[in-house]
Amino acid sequence: MIGSIGGISPSSFTSQSGPAAPTPPGGADPGGSFATLLSRAAGDVVGNLQTAEQVSVSALQGKADVREVVDAVMSAEQSLQAAIAIRDKIVTAYLEVSRMAI
Repeated sequence: MIGSIGGISPSSFTSQSGPAAPTPPGGADPGGSFATLLSRAAGDVVGNLQTAEQVSVSALQGKADVREVVDAVMSAEQSLQAAIAIRDKIVTAYLEVSRMAI
């Protein structure tokens, strides 16, 4: 469970061409900053939610079957739960840092 939060594993954020390159010595991250990573993850969540909405509307119009709707909605729900878990961890970390004595 430590390696993944709500179905999102560290490999979820690697490129489609293969696993992420190891971080070079000195701490430089070739993939970008933490903010970039969070931005991409939030964009993926929004994309999943929009896809689920589009598939639901298509089903109402008779263009998609129930199985497609269930798959899209379950994927969107899993993404949203992961985003909420990440948000909760960030808020908890912020509160712990704010309580530190200077």
